[in-house]
Amino acid sequence: MTATADAEAAANELTPLADYLGSVLRRLRALPPLDLDLTQAHGNVLAEDVVAPHAFPAFDQAAVDGYAARWEDISGGGRGPSYVPAPSGTPGGRTIRLNVVGDLGAASWRPVRLTPGSCFSVAAGAPLPVAADVVVPVEWTDQGMAAVEIFRTPKRGYGVRRAGEELPAGTLLARAGTYVSPALVAVFAATGIGHVVVRPSPRVVIVATGDELVDVGRGSQPGQVVDANSHALTAAAAEVGALAYRVGICDDDPEGLRGLLEDQTLRADLIITTGGTGTGPGDMVRRILSRREGGRAGPVTFTDVALYPGTALGFGTVGAEEVPVVCLPGDPGAALIGFEVLARPAIQLLAGAEPVFRPSVRAHLLETVSSPAGLREFRPAHVAERRGGGYTVQPLSGGPFTLSGLAEANGLLVLGERVTTAAAGSTVDVLLLDRRR
Repeated sequence: MTATADAEAAANELTPLADYLGSVLRRLRALPPLDLDLTQAHGNVLAEDVVAPHAFPAFDQAAVDGYAARWEDISGGGRGPSYVPAPSGTPGGRTIRLNVVGDLGAASWRPVRLTPGSCFSVAAGAPLPVAADVVVPVEWTDQGMAAVEIFRTPKRGYGVRRAGEELPAGTLLARAGTYVSPALVAVFAATGIGHVVVRPSPRVVIVATGDELVDVGRGSQPGQVVDANSHALTAAAAEVGALAYRVGICDDDPEGLRGLLEDQTLRADLIITTGGTGTGPGDMVRRILSRREGGRAGPVTFTDVALYPGTALGFGTVGAEEVPVVCLPGDPGAALIGFEVLARPAIQLLAGAEPVFRPSVRAHLLETVSSPAGLREFRPAHVAERRGGGYTVQPLSGGPFTLSGLAEANGLLVLGERVTTAAAGSTVDVLLLDRRR
């Protein structure tokens, strides 16, 4: 057998990534809903449709600072206005004068009515007088106090916001599964909503395992590796909206690992471990969590997935509460890719978010790349929009294992299991990463 044939035969024994993800995500359920105060709901996902109980605006109001008037008075169709010579340079050669009978601010509440030839000085947001159907902006007038001269006539309805014009009562404001953004908070508040039912942000605990690990603040030495994973994965979980807790480093001690995971089930909706998922002599996580006890399979199943980098992934539940646990590889690049393809969708599902996967685009490949046979590869890349539409994608040097490439990437180039070479100029799939730059 050739080396290529050996690689393909080995890959055929791996579980396709799509099949594996489907089997894992089917075992998860969105967290039970909570009724939260509006100020606490931001960043969560709605568990129910939200309907406006009241109209917005709640009453007829001025949209600009100016003078509320009857349009027929300023258009020349009424009997009330008096015409006076216009200031030099004013179009039309004349202005319209109206009596100013009062001032209305946003806090005014007494109903008032316009009579022919009169107007009210109004602030933006003030309730409109009865019969007013236009607001003349202050800059189109001489800003008079007892009487005002209008140099320019707006169209009927200018500067006016009618009750329910934007959102009538009963309007569907947002569907279940919608992310509660700051703007949506404003919409809810404006229509009289003080509480909404949401899915809580998942509490995610991150544990790094391995006798070789040391904490940050020092350099790695032979026999010691700085723990980059737990810090990176905590940040990744927080980025997706989870309440992320970094436990730190757990040595390869069976009882210590079991005890730590049992303790964390009291405060976690999901536990993520990193390291020890392989079959080598130091891979204790797989050995401990997959061990059969009392004739039953271990709480976590480890699967060799057709994924590059990092084929070995684990999923199951721990503790009496059956808290889900995701086990990712120890290599930092493989751990971050594993988070993207497995842990991130799990967090999204627990949060009730839709869709659970990142958005993707089809992009024009700028450089020929090769990929392992039988594995679905996720490679750091830079995506850019093309003039005239579409996207281009540039693979970043070093491949998927380089942390520097992942730090620079704004996308992940996806090469399928049957792709061994993707030629420059071909069209490929790219996952878009949320990077604020």
